[in-house]
Amino acid sequence: MKKTVKIEGLDCPNCARTLEAEINKIEGVKNAEINFVKGKLSFESEDINALQKIVELSKKIEPNAKIIDSKKKINNKKILTLDLVTLGVGIALGLLALLLPLPVWAFWLMYVLSALSLGYKTYYKAIRLLFKGVINENLLITLSVVGATAIGEYMEGLMVVCLYTIGKILEGLAVNRSRKSIEALTNFQVEYANLITSDGEKQVLPSEVEVGSLILVKSGEKVPLDGVVVEGKSALNMQSLTGESVPVHVEKGCEVLSGAISLDGVLKIQTTKKYEESTVSKIMNLIENASEKKSKTETLISKITRYYTLGVILLALIVWGIVWAVTSDFNVAIYRGLIFLVVSCPCAFAISVPLSYFSGLGNASKKGILIKGSNYLDACAKLNLVAFDKTGTLTTGNFKVVDVKTFEDISKDEAIYLASLGEQYSLHPLAKSIVLENTKPLEKVKNVKEEAGVGVFYTYKKHNYFVGRRAKNTKGTTVELYKDDKLIAEIYLADTIKSTSSEACAELEKLSVKTVLLSGDNFEVANSVGKEIGIKEVKAELLPQDKYAYLENAKKDKKNFIGYVGDGLNDAPSLMLADVGISMGINGSPASIEASDVVLVDDNPKKVATAIKISKFTRKIVWENIILSALVKLTFLLLGALGITGMTWAVFADVGVTLLAIINSMRALRYTPKEEKIKKVKSK
Repeated sequence: MKKTVKIEGLDCPNCARTLEAEINKIEGVKNAEINFVKGKLSFESEDINALQKIVELSKKIEPNAKIIDSKKKINNKKILTLDLVTLGVGIALGLLALLLPLPVWAFWLMYVLSALSLGYKTYYKAIRLLFKGVINENLLITLSVVGATAIGEYMEGLMVVCLYTIGKILEGLAVNRSRKSIEALTNFQVEYANLITSDGEKQVLPSEVEVGSLILVKSGEKVPLDGVVVEGKSALNMQSLTGESVPVHVEKGCEVLSGAISLDGVLKIQTTKKYEESTVSKIMNLIENASEKKSKTETLISKITRYYTLGVILLALIVWGIVWAVTSDFNVAIYRGLIFLVVSCPCAFAISVPLSYFSGLGNASKKGILIKGSNYLDACAKLNLVAFDKTGTLTTGNFKVVDVKTFEDISKDEAIYLASLGEQYSLHPLAKSIVLENTKPLEKVKNVKEEAGVGVFYTYKKHNYFVGRRAKNTKGTTVELYKDDKLIAEIYLADTIKSTSSEACAELEKLSVKTVLLSGDNFEVANSVGKEIGIKEVKAELLPQDKYAYLENAKKDKKNFIGYVGDGLNDAPSLMLADVGISMGINGSPASIEASDVVLVDDNPKKVATAIKISKFTRKIVWENIILSALVKLTFLLLGALGITGMTWAVFADVGVTLLAIINSMRALRYTPKEEKIKKVKSK
């Protein structure tokens, strides 16, 4: 049984990683994972006491960490207040010890109490973990305080732990703020549904509502399940689903997605999907699982930091040995070795990289782009070729009558009416499009017989009619109308192109990404769509295996990094083969959504370019943090080794660069491509 709980109070990602490793050693517990950025712990266990065992272990290793039920809220203000009080007491005692002329015993009493107040959590964790064979930054700070005290640098010793503790408090505030921002972006969860029953309105859990049920959504409420409006009108806020700030008007017959908010009306909706299959459920599942698949950069940093601290201690010993050999001063050598320990804390690397990626994922989800992991977010930045399916991807999949050709003395409207008499009994999409074109009330006809894949036979006013397709050489999408076996009209239909398809290709071209259209339709239709949209390379009359073969051949060129965008069951193989598979969220088949790496919630192909831009920006942030942290630390390591800077500056360097990296990571959460900013300004 899998369980997820909240866990907060961890000072750093390394601490979280250490605790995670120890939890996995508990008998009966497996696949334990701590998501530091989200502040969540998930694990699998059949033992009913597993959670209690985890809580007890956590108290020993991370006494400040609190594990609670995921539905409860943690009192961060109480934790912060306690930390600030102990910090204030520690500073006050330290100032008294260092500034007042006290007896030796009083000085040491004040000094020890000050050091303990300022860093008791750090020392406790360092000792507990050391006994378990784990060495991390807590030990680095503890050694620095003890070392500084041993060589008589009392002020430096207190400054190290004081600044480190202040830094940790500020880090905690920054991480909590980022968690709240990310939670706000992904706050799709709907708590209840107003189910309409024979006994009246009843409030139930969305998961209890069956397909085909009637639900009521009042002004200010979220739509709990996907469905179709059967009564009422309203403007829906879709921003949390698609990123669009302009409300969408819906009325009878309109499809609505779960997670949208009714702004100014009451809607009666007939549900079309179960809760677990609805848009809001899919989004929540994707977001919850997104962080499980880590990018190569994030994985590399995680692996390095596991062995980093031990390496730092060894290097500090080398620095101490070299300085002692050169200066012959034991105290100076110890002091510079301690500076090396302080500057080398890996927090800036360990926290900023995963936070940057998670911010990028959260930003993408805010804009209606669900990316299933930071590895796929990384991959989007490398795309240089994107292949599109046509129907349902670049086009709406809804056919419209574009022309009618008659061969008898009848008008175009009459031809549509006669065809609609038979098509009204068919469920075929083309039949529905023809009936929608008709403007007159339809009469009932006799002897109706539909032949799958051919058309509808029927009798009207003593004449036998057929509407469907007999000729195999007609161009485009054509429906023929026969009267007593004589062709009297041809009705031409075309799939309507999405309004954003041309913009999508234009944006990709600006990003130097080549676009290709892979269609199962005939050459004339495919080329026409490609020309209108702006895609130069068009491949038509392709079976699913032909699309797969095209991508397979394109991948032979190692320079190509390929994305495939599709929506149907037949697109699933190509979505899996591509370096990045991108599916449609509304009309996409379950198989295509499952096979893809990225899901576009509102089926907008323009979001492909947005995903690439967010990916490139996030990668830029990640490398800015890595390079900044490395440069600052190397600079202060060198200055400290040469005796130019002291331990206080070393702590400033460590804490300062960590905070800068966290703040920089938050930029990925708020990034909006330039074109979208201009669009928002114009819409206002």
